[in-house]
Amino acid sequence: MSSLRILVLVRDGHVPPLTLEGVNEKDLDDWKAEFDVCDTLRHIGHEVLPIGVYDDLTPIREALREFKPDITFMMLEEFHGVVTYDFAVISYLELMQQPYTGCNPRGLLLSKDKALSKKVLTYHRIPTPRFAVFPAGRIIHRPKKLSFPLFVKSAIEDASFGIAQASIVHNDEALVERVKFIHDKTNDDAMAEQYIEGRELYVGVIGNNRLQTFPPWEMLFTKMPDDIAKIATRQVKWNHKYQEKHGITTEEAKDLDDATKLKISRLCKRVYRALNMSGYARMDLRMTDKGEIFVIEANANPNIEYGEDFSESAETIGMTYETLLQKILNLGLRYKAAWMTT
Repeated sequence: MSSLRILVLVRDGHVPPLTLEGVNEKDLDDWKAEFDVCDTLRHIGHEVLPIGVYDDLTPIREALREFKPDITFMMLEEFHGVVTYDFAVISYLELMQQPYTGCNPRGLLLSKDKALSKKVLTYHRIPTPRFAVFPAGRIIHRPKKLSFPLFVKSAIEDASFGIAQASIVHNDEALVERVKFIHDKTNDDAMAEQYIEGRELYVGVIGNNRLQTFPPWEMLFTKMPDDIAKIATRQVKWNHKYQEKHGITTEEAKDLDDATKLKISRLCKRVYRALNMSGYARMDLRMTDKGEIFVIEANANPNIEYGEDFSESAETIGMTYETLLQKILNLGLRYKAAWMTT
C-alpha cells in the first residue's frame, strides 16, 4: 500500500487534535468521528491534512493548490449550515479534478432530498411508505391516500433533526400542529409518511459498481415502555442518559433467516443503484412482524466513527476499521468522475 496525501474536509471547529491527551469526553463527542478517521489514516501510513470549512471554498482551493492531495476525504455534512449543499462541495472537487471519498454529487442530491428519493424508489417499485410533502407557507391538507398513524419529519434535515415522540400523529389536528412545528423549526418543507410499526434496521452498503452489504444492524429499545413508539428520535440518537435509561442499544440483527438476509441485501443494493450512489451508504429500513420490509431513507456518507453502526457491522465480516477506511479511499480513487472520461 503506497502512502497518500489526504485532505480531510470537516466542519469548521471540528478539526481534531493529534492526540486525545487532556481531552474530556464531552469535547470529544463533537469531533470523535473526525479524530478516528484522521488518526487511523495516519496510523496506516498516510499524510493527512484536516481543514475546517463552513461558508467559504477558499480554504479548499488553497489546500488543493499547496498540499496537492492525492484524494480528499469528505466528512462535511453541510455548507453554510445547509445540509443539502454537501453535493455542491463535491461538485466543486469534481470541477477541480480532485478525487474524493464517498458519494458523487448526483447521489448526494437525490438521497438528501427525502421526497425526491421516495419518488425515485416508488418509480422503481421499491417498497417505501406512502408520503406527502407539505410546503412551508401553504394550507396543510392531508391527501386521502394517507391514513393514520403518520410520521412527520423534515423533508431535508438529517440526524433525526426535529424528530420526537410527537412526530407520530393520529389525527388531522395533530398533523397540522406537527407540520407547522417542522416548518418553524427548519424554515423548510415537512413530510408525512405512513408510520410502519416494526423493527428498526440499518444496513451498510459499500462500492461503486460491485456492491457489498454488511450484516443488518438493529436498534433495540430494551427498557422502553410499551406506550412509547420505538423510533430513532433525536433523544434516542444523541442523549446518552436517555439511552441508558431506556436500554437503547444497537447490535447485529438476530433471528433473521438466510432468505430474509438475502432479500434485505438485494433490496439495499437496488436502492443504492436507483439513487445513483457511490462510495458508501447506510440504508434505514423497517421490518414488520409479517416480514414486510420498507425503505425509510438512504443515507450517503453516513457516520464512520469507530465503534458506530457502520464500522461495527463491517467488523463482523472481518473488515477492520483500518481496512474499511482504506477501502473507502480505494473506491474514491477508482470512481470515474466525468472529468476522467473526457
